[in-house]
Amino acid sequence: MAEIVTPHVAALRVTTNRRGRDASGAGSGVVFTADGFILTNAHVVAGADAGTAVFADGSSTDVDVIGADPLSDLAVVRARSGAPPPAELGDASELRVGQLVVAVGNPLGLAGSVTAGVVSALGRSLPTRSGRAGRVVEDVIQTDAALNPGSSGGALADSAGRVVGINTAVAGIGLGLAVPMNTTTRRIISALLRDGRVRRAYLGVVSTPLPLPGPVAERTGQSSALRVVEVVDGSPAARSGLKAGDLVLSAGRQPVSDAQSLQRLLFADAIGEPLPVTVLRGEAMVDVIAVPSELTATTS
Repeated sequence: MAEIVTPHVAALRVTTNRRGRDASGAGSGVVFTADGFILTNAHVVAGADAGTAVFADGSSTDVDVIGADPLSDLAVVRARSGAPPPAELGDASELRVGQLVVAVGNPLGLAGSVTAGVVSALGRSLPTRSGRAGRVVEDVIQTDAALNPGSSGGALADSAGRVVGINTAVAGIGLGLAVPMNTTTRRIISALLRDGRVRRAYLGVVSTPLPLPGPVAERTGQSSALRVVEVVDGSPAARSGLKAGDLVLSAGRQPVSDAQSLQRLLFADAIGEPLPVTVLRGEAMVDVIAVPSELTATTS
């Protein structure tokens, strides 16, 4: 499978200007369209407008940064000239713990480096920030395939050579994390291709998952909910009447069991639109209508 994936992975180098000084950054990227669009990490291209991509066959091209989304740590760049054919994108939701995967990237400047390992855990969370705005990347893949500086933005592929994740971080000795290729990720990529950025809706709650007591679980048909720890003053959640201590059971008439299930609803199409939310408050079911605003870098 290394032979299948390696030709589609580029070594990326970008130059940024920080505080009046030029600085260079390096990482990896994966060609994912026939017209030369390359997927990488937002932190690889942070502050850059352009750079260079070098492929496993020795060919190279200048690239332009199309868009970046720090809250998912994903970015898209485009080759100005010839690029290899695209890699096949897979579906991380089909992965299983113990499944064989390979990480292909540019660690320490070694183009086309491949390490093998297994999926050691699924469903991990990766906190990210952009200014004061925060988010949790959902369903992150944990692997024991060795990741090193420069691996960021490279491919995590399954045994069929399908890219199921984009390597993003070293979590410790022998552990690496990858942003999963799933429905949410594809939605983010589409937004980057279309708009160069990802617009998100903002509610203004701090929450944590909580198992539901047996009688409530039987009554609602779900085993967990999202406990509201804090409601930000003046936020859409505060205006809707949500209160600390509420157990969020559903939003947009879809069950809510964790922060990720709520985040999936908060993209651009939710901005300014009524969002019905059902909560358990004490022993009573309460319905409220929230109208999310747009999440910005200054939103807390």
